[in-house]
Amino acid sequence: MRSIYPVLRYPDASAAIDFLRSAFDFTLHEVHAGPDGTVRHAQLGYGDDLVMLATGPALPVRPADDDYRVYVAVDDVDAHHERARAAGAEIIHAPFDTDYGSRDYVARDPAGFVWSFGTYRP
Repeated sequence: MRSIYPVLRYPDASAAIDFLRSAFDFTLHEVHAGPDGTVRHAQLGYGDDLVMLATGPALPVRPADDDYRVYVAVDDVDAHHERARAAGAEIIHAPFDTDYGSRDYVARDPAGFVWSFGTYRP
């Protein structure tokens, strides 16, 4: 059982859900909307892990390129990178090999969150 779940707020959580599913291959676990249809709480899965998100204020500043918000371990970094690029993700760092044996890439979603994907599994 996991104990840590990232929680992200997006100006338009519905659009974020569509993007994260399309670009980063997340699966929809559940969505709870308010009376006005705004996403109040959603859970997206990647493998056995979850990230939670909701509609909320935009980030006050654009994160720096090295300000990774979420790291996701993936099996095939190059294929994952191609999917993200094709879906319109801003690629900050194309796939690269690290000195600790991981293959990684870094992308930014339309709301400005920076995502790091790699083969390293702590």
